[in-house]
Amino acid sequence: MALKMGKGSRDWAQIYAIYGMDEWQTLLFLLFHAVIFTILAIFLLLYFSPIAAALSNFRLFAMLLPAGSARFAAGLTGSVTALIAMCLLFAAANFLYSAVPLRWEIAQRMLSSVTDWSNVKIALDVGCGRGILLNAVALQLKKQGSSGRVVGLDQKRSITMQTLRTASQEGVQEYVTCREGDVKRLPFRDDYFDVVVSGAAIRRAATVKEERERVVAEMVRVLKPGGVGVVWDLQHVPEYVRKLQELKMEEIRVSERVTAYMVSSHIVSFRKPCYQHQQQIMVGPIISYNYNVHAYAGEVRLDWRCHNLC
Repeated sequence: MALKMGKGSRDWAQIYAIYGMDEWQTLLFLLFHAVIFTILAIFLLLYFSPIAAALSNFRLFAMLLPAGSARFAAGLTGSVTALIAMCLLFAAANFLYSAVPLRWEIAQRMLSSVTDWSNVKIALDVGCGRGILLNAVALQLKKQGSSGRVVGLDQKRSITMQTLRTASQEGVQEYVTCREGDVKRLPFRDDYFDVVVSGAAIRRAATVKEERERVVAEMVRVLKPGGVGVVWDLQHVPEYVRKLQELKMEEIRVSERVTAYMVSSHIVSFRKPCYQHQQQIMVGPIISYNYNVHAYAGEVRLDWRCHNLC
């Protein structure tokens, strides 16, 4: 029987089959060293007496340390080795869980921060990666019978093309478009999206505090007045909250702690205050879709259904 992730959730195997896993080298590194330390711990256990006897023959144990020190040293070495093996196995298991199943669960929690998806016409996923959060938004739009769509932004074309493939596997390709771009300088006009989300992407794209705050400011800039922003990230959440407070965002909420990749993470949601709309200058040509939603040139998806695309 396939493993489940909780009430109303999907099989782990199904999610791994669609999305795969990033940074699998880290998982292999942890598993390899866990196996090595496990073998060493078993060896020390099986040959404890010979090892203790060999240690007692050393001058240090024979002349300077009290009797029984050699056995104590052998036992302590075995115990520490076994403890390291257990820690490495736990870290590998947590990494495997955090890479896909936890991300899917977090995506569902992030969706719940938006109270009314029926009014969402266009959403943005900043740093969409393999598309776990992006497709979760698209599935929500599909569930609502919406004519809206979600745009996935990432820095590499290879990633955006992979994202489109996962959207096709999820059956939501008509709701998804992707484009390349810098998350620190979002290629969209002000007040453009109803919802802006980001799942553990800011920390990868912005390595210093000033850059991370700029990404948050960019998310606020492209969000429509009254729109909702939701961010999940590791470690740097207090920075985001302070920046959102500085930008005068409303309804700033921080979730309870969630352990991901062996560190603490939180979901931050906020709402952009409503204010009198000012005329904005749109940069770049516009693509007109059959269902009357607009997007910038450069976005790609599997089924375009659009006009004036060069």
